[in-house]
Amino acid sequence: MASTVAEQGEDEQGRSPQQQQPAAGDRAEAEAAGKQKAGRLTWRIRLRRDKSLILMTLPAVALLLVFNYLPMVGTITAFQYYDPLDGIGNSEWAGLANFRQLFGDPLFWHAMENTLYISAVQLVLFFPIPILLALLLNSVLNSRIRSVIQAITFLPHFYSWVLVVTLFQQMIGGAGLLNQFLRQHDAGTWDFMTNPHTFSLLVTSQVVWKDAGWGIIVFLAALSAIDQNLYEAAASDGAGRWRRMWHITLPGMRSVIVLMLVLRLGNALSVGFEQLLIQRYAVGHDAADVLDTFSFYYGIGTQNYSYGAAAGIFKSVISLLLIWGANKLAHRFGEDGLYRK
Repeated sequence: MASTVAEQGEDEQGRSPQQQQPAAGDRAEAEAAGKQKAGRLTWRIRLRRDKSLILMTLPAVALLLVFNYLPMVGTITAFQYYDPLDGIGNSEWAGLANFRQLFGDPLFWHAMENTLYISAVQLVLFFPIPILLALLLNSVLNSRIRSVIQAITFLPHFYSWVLVVTLFQQMIGGAGLLNQFLRQHDAGTWDFMTNPHTFSLLVTSQVVWKDAGWGIIVFLAALSAIDQNLYEAAASDGAGRWRRMWHITLPGMRSVIVLMLVLRLGNALSVGFEQLLIQRYAVGHDAADVLDTFSFYYGIGTQNYSYGAAAGIFKSVISLLLIWGANKLAHRFGEDGLYRK
């Protein structure tokens, strides 16, 4: 009787059902072998497999090569007495003479001081605003209202700086709506557009109006990645809106905030060339000259191209050191920064 049952339990190949199931060790070995085999794929097979992804990234790579990497060849002019008629190959070598002249120029250090000051003001007054806007938009339950607010806040990003400065001139300039209102009520007028003492606040307010809506995109993406079950569990435990924001929302956004802060510090010496160039004559070069405008006016403007290139290299090196130091600091506090340690 027992032998009959055993024979019925065996399949046509004479194996029992338990023998048909592969052992756990065998499955692990098979998976490891598959991964090892995938790791031995030749570059031809990988190229054929990822052909569509490579084709999709080719335009971006071409833009980087043409506008970011090929112009780096011109940095050699910082070590020459560059003459456009002679070209890079035939211009006389200057060594570090341009840098010695640069570091001894008080106008350069004044532009450096303005750059750092405007960058610090923008870091304090502008950087937190996209985070706050993202939190406010995330709290709006009506999707239609949220879409309208997003469209309104995104739109100024696509305006040119000429249009932005013109709008501010019409609002708070000497003949703007604000001063017209003050004159009608016999009050003193304020001309913010030509006041060098408040110029840093003026350019920061322009940046906030133009780019705050665009800056919330990354933070909204970070908010959408937070598990909604965490909010439900916290609400069931009695946590209010502020406690949920403090203990769930902000920790969920922390890695993205640190990443954007590192990138912001890396661009600390780039505070808006076109924006400041337009308003330079209104407030004077003492308030509006930064490293970018210094390179333009005292390099290209005077046809001293090597001098302007030296200022550009100095700015690039300092920016690289800033982003490297900020990334190291992020790693020290346990964050990924630009890459995982």
